[in-house]
Amino acid sequence: MRKFYCTVIHIEVLSEDELPETMDLEGIHHAITDGDCSGLVKWDTPLTLSGRQAADALYNHGSDPGFFQLTNAGEDVEDA
Repeated sequence: MRKFYCTVIHIEVLSEDELPETMDLEGIHHAITDGDCSGLVKWDTPLTLSGRQAADALYNHGSDPGFFQLTNAGEDVEDA
């Protein structure tokens, strides 16, 4: 049985000005490594997901289970 993982990464940024909500990860990286912001990256312990949980999480990301070759029920497409 395949395993899937959900990892949450928190990026804390200290700045003198408010960061724009449109700033992407590349922009945040630049701001805290080469710019005038201070940054701290914190990793949560990854969660192991079942196929069904992975399928639901993919929907929450605006994707679909086919991204991991899963059915809507979280089963491998090859086995369904």
